[in-house]
Amino acid sequence: MTQYMMSVYDAEGVQDLPEDQIAKIYADVDAFNQELMAAGKWVFGGGLHPAETATVVDMSGEEITITDGPYAETKEHVGGFWIIEAADLDEALDWAGKATRACQGAVEVRPFQDEPQT
Repeated sequence: MTQYMMSVYDAEGVQDLPEDQIAKIYADVDAFNQELMAAGKWVFGGGLHPAETATVVDMSGEEITITDGPYAETKEHVGGFWIIEAADLDEALDWAGKATRACQGAVEVRPFQDEPQT
């Protein structure tokens, strides 16, 4: 089975939603997580703090630089993710369809690279 990363994208201000809407999203995501686990597809997952809590470490120049804030200057950032195991991309996309309903955000699906043969 291939492992896939399903990344959830949040728009700026998502944390400003009404409390009852946030509570529903959390409950729906928890139910989705339980469904993934029951199906044996769950590897790992988690939500992230807002993008402004990020720190970027970069050595693209001669020295390592450390800067506060997200790497990408955009209005949308990764808000959380799941690592799942799926037989193929079609199955991973089926799970992503359930994930996008649960978290009410866009979900990007990407396969992990194969392990190098030693």
